[in-house]
Order: sequence, then C-alpha cells, then structure tokens
Amino acid sequence: MKRYVFTLLVAIVVLSLALAGCGPAETPTPTEAPEATDTPEPEATDTPEPEPTDTPAPEATTVTIWHGYAGDYQTPIEELFDQFNAENEDIQIEYARVDDLSDSLAVAIPAGEGPDILAWANDQIGRNALTGNIVAIDEWVDMAYLEENFTEPAVEGVIWNDQIWGLPETMEAIALVYNRAIVSEEELPAPDDFDALLNNACDFRENNPDMWYLCNQGLGNADAYHVAPIYFGHGMPSYVDDEGNVYLNTEEGLAAGQWIQDFSECAPAETSHEICQSMLAEGQAGMWWTGPWAIASVEAAGIDYGIAPMGEPFVGIKTWMLTQNAVDRGNEEAAIEVMKWWTSAETVTARVLQTNEIPANTAALEDPEVQAMYTVSAFGASAERGVPMPPTPFMDALWGPVGDATTAIWTGAQSPEEALEAAQQTALETIEEMQ
Repeated sequence: MKRYVFTLLVAIVVLSLALAGCGPAETPTPTEAPEATDTPEPEATDTPEPEPTDTPAPEATTVTIWHGYAGDYQTPIEELFDQFNAENEDIQIEYARVDDLSDSLAVAIPAGEGPDILAWANDQIGRNALTGNIVAIDEWVDMAYLEENFTEPAVEGVIWNDQIWGLPETMEAIALVYNRAIVSEEELPAPDDFDALLNNACDFRENNPDMWYLCNQGLGNADAYHVAPIYFGHGMPSYVDDEGNVYLNTEEGLAAGQWIQDFSECAPAETSHEICQSMLAEGQAGMWWTGPWAIASVEAAGIDYGIAPMGEPFVGIKTWMLTQNAVDRGNEEAAIEVMKWWTSAETVTARVLQTNEIPANTAALEDPEVQAMYTVSAFGASAERGVPMPPTPFMDALWGPVGDATTAIWTGAQSPEEALEAAQQTALETIEEMQ
C-alpha cells in the first residue's frame, strides 16, 4: 500500500514539472543601455590638397605687314610698330620690308604665305583686287568713318567700283617751290589763276632774258604726273575713271592743252628733274613745280624757299590694304584693328612729326604741331585741293599717251586738238585690250 502511494506521488511531481515547462516564458527584466563611447577621428594624412591652376591666357594674334618704307621713313615707322607690340598683348605685329611687292605677292598670296596687311600706294588697289590679293573692307569700315577721319582726296583714293579697299595713311602732291630772293610771295598767282601764271612767266622772261620764271619737268619732258595740275586745274576730272572713260579730248583737256602751248613760249624747252633742280639751285629759275622729295636738295643749296599751291595736282596716297590671306587665316578682325590704329590721328601725328610726310588723317593734318611744320602744312594745302591717283588699273593706259601728247604740244609737233585726240584713241584702245 505504501509503495503504491509513493509511486503515485512521484508521478504527480513529474506531471507537475512537465506542466510547468509548457507555461509562458518569464518576461526578462530590462537592463541599462551601455554608455556611449567617442568614435576616434581619422588620423590626418600628409597628402596635400590640389592647388587651383590658372587658365592659360589665349595666344596673341600675330598680324603680318609687308611694306616698302625706306630711307628716313623706315626707322621711325618700325619703331611705332614695336611700340604697339609693347603696349598690346592680344595682337602682335610682325613686319617686313619687301623690295618687290608685286612679284613677291604673286608667289606668296596663292600659297597662303602672304601678309595680313599690305602697305602700298592707292593706285595699286585695282590690279590687286582683280588678282584676289586684297579684299574690300566695307564690312568693317563705312563711308561715314572715312569722311569723318580723312581728307577728301584720301577718301576718294581708296574707293574703287563703289567699294572701300583700304585706309589712307599719308599723301603726296606737288606745288610751286619758289626762291624768295627771286620771286616774292606777292608776285605769286592765285592757285586757280593760270592766266596770271602765264603772264607772270612771260613778263619775268622779258625782264630777265637769262632766267626763267618756272621749271616743270613735265613741260619739255614726257611726264604725265607733273603736268596733271594743269589739266585738272582747267577742269578735267581725271585722266580716266573706273569705267574706262578717258577725258583727254574734252573741252577742259583742250583748254589745258592750249595753255601749255602758250606757256611754251616763256619756259625752258627741255626739262627733267635734274635740270629743274639745277636751275633753282643756281638761280636760273625762280620756281620749281615739284614735291616734298625735292626739299632736301633745296635746303642743301641754301635757298630761302616758299611753297605755294597751284592748280589741282595728282595726289598719291599711301594706303593699308587687307589681304585675302588675312581672311583665310581668320585674322581680319585683328588686322582691321591694327589698320585703324595706324591711320588714327594720334599715330599719324606721331609718325609725321618724325618723317615730315603729309597726313591723310584730317585731325592729324590740322594738329598745331603738324601745322607748325612748314613743308608739311604747305604741301598739305596743295594735296587737299588735288585729284587722287585713280585706283583703277586703267590708269596704266594713260601715262604714256598723256606724256607724249603734252610733249607734242610743247614742241609744236602737233596742235592741242591733234595731240589730245591721238592720245585719247591710243588710251581707249589699250583699255579695250585690258577689259
């Protein structure tokens, strides 16, 4: 009986333990969160941070210039180029004196090796435009700019076929250079009074049988340039225009021819540059109809001279032109900037104060310092009333015929009508071949 009770008690205990193991688990008692610890900072390294780099400056645009400046002109002109380079970073000038511009351009331009700017005479515009060496600059320069900055002959001298082909820098023209010891200022004719010039010459010759009033190397020597003031002074607009019209046998041309015939009775029969120079230096002539290039010899002879305008002279204009190569290289904008700098009043004034040239820039010509230079102001007054050298290549057809006709009239070989009509036809035939 006792054994049975004990067995029963063991069973009950085992059952109780089993039931206890199947009950819900005891909820754990919350514990405190661990204290926060500082996260160690990364140790510094020795690698330096990259420094900012400067953006490289753009390279300067190089503008090349070919010129023919020589003698006393070359050094001061090239010094101004160097001054430009020292004062500018974006554009730099490279320059070279080229003796034979025509032949050099014929080779260099087609090969793309020519200059960006060509410094030459305005009478070279037409032929260089036709060959494609230069381009018109109307895109960057208009008529208002030209008329605002340059003298009238200079403006007309860079227009060809109604387009602008360059910027004018300086001018050249002839005038009466007289010996004050022989011809006083009061005895000079007015610039447009050819009757007075003729009468003065004949009266002077009558009163001074061993002397001449005036020597002009185009009267007594075939030279169309030096007789131009006579033809144009009688109203001829020019020898030829852009369309190939020739004006020799016009009413104005015939009037000039008649004056030349009359004047031949009171002037030396044979002339040249050297003859006229010698006559003035030796006191055999009172005046020499010539240009600024003759002044050095006049001063060397110790002559107290004056300069007076007469008629309407041919005006040669030194001009800067933009080449096709500049456009092909993309240098046209920089080249135009250089051209405007070079022909500005400030630059031209600085130049002519050293070279004694005649400015084409109106403000430079009127500058008080420039006007104080007697030869510049006097020849400048002559140039301002003159006719520009024609930019057309047709002018090549006129040099010979005009010189020959004038000589024929001077010597009496032909009448003015015969000589000028023959010259007219010869010139027209040559122009027809050129077209």
